[in-house]
Amino acid sequence: MDIMTSVGLTAGIIVITAMIFMGGDLHMFISEHAMIIIFGGSISATMIRFPLSALLHGLPLGAKFAFTMSRLSAHDLVDELARIAEIARKQGPVGLEKVETDEPFLAKGIRYVADGYDLDFIRDNLERDRDNFLMHLDEGSKIYRAIGDCAPAFGMIGTLIGMVQMFANMTDPSKLGPFMATALLATLYGALVANLFCLPIADKLHGKLLDEETNRTLIIDGILMIRDSKSPTLVREMLLAYLPEKHRHAEGEPVPA
Repeated sequence: MDIMTSVGLTAGIIVITAMIFMGGDLHMFISEHAMIIIFGGSISATMIRFPLSALLHGLPLGAKFAFTMSRLSAHDLVDELARIAEIARKQGPVGLEKVETDEPFLAKGIRYVADGYDLDFIRDNLERDRDNFLMHLDEGSKIYRAIGDCAPAFGMIGTLIGMVQMFANMTDPSKLGPFMATALLATLYGALVANLFCLPIADKLHGKLLDEETNRTLIIDGILMIRDSKSPTLVREMLLAYLPEKHRHAEGEPVPA
């Protein structure tokens, strides 16, 4: 669980709710017309921008990864691959059949080595799997960013509609207040949807995409070296290049050969 995403969203909602109740009540900040223009307009514009397949893959995958963390960090993966290389050296590929890991992508690579697939097959299959996953995660980031870009614009459209309705009914003072409230609430909803939800989630997904790209490339390189019967020490030393410089010497103790 990515605690920072949940804490950030919760804190933002608490701040906005507290400000609402400090100056009135919740009812005055609810407008069906503003909700329709913001959510309906933003979703419609996003549907125009992206094909259906991208929406079906990107939205749920983005929502999932915005609130979850990778099971293993890059440093944990280096340790795990060095351990697996040690098992493969002592017991051969057959010994990998009983190896368990919490990382599904790593588990797939281990299974390929244990089953005796050749080097080119393992490389091509894992790289294709990585690229497809990263493509869908990138689509999720772009979709949430697109909604975040659209929401303020449709908030302004809602404000303009409310202003037109207000000026068209200047002869009836009882309608001026509701129309003005709708106009302002559309802008408020658009700003909240964009800046509290969609744009932060898009940025979070972009950061996780970079992390996943590093981790999965690290796994591919480690699996290929294990398939090529490299020593655990060499596997560790080669994979340490994926870690930040400050972590390589402090945490990169070689596995005994």
